[in-house]
Amino acid sequence: MPGTREGGLKAAATNKQRYGDAFYQGIGKVGGTKSRGGGFAKDPELAREAGRKGGKISRRGKSTKPREVIVR
Repeated sequence: MPGTREGGLKAAATNKQRYGDAFYQGIGKVGGTKSRGGGFAKDPELAREAGRKGGKISRRGKSTKPREVIVR
């Protein structure tokens, strides 16, 4: 039953029985307290630059198919 929804519900019930109903709230609180709000949320310009670099480095090769020029 490990890895199934039913197993997860049983594990959650066991955790709540052993450690109280606020078990998962405590885990969430620790994660939120340790968060420093860094990364791209802190520096949008850094995110912009990273996106520019990633977009420039294409994993696809140059097209070998000849382009059709449309003159109007």
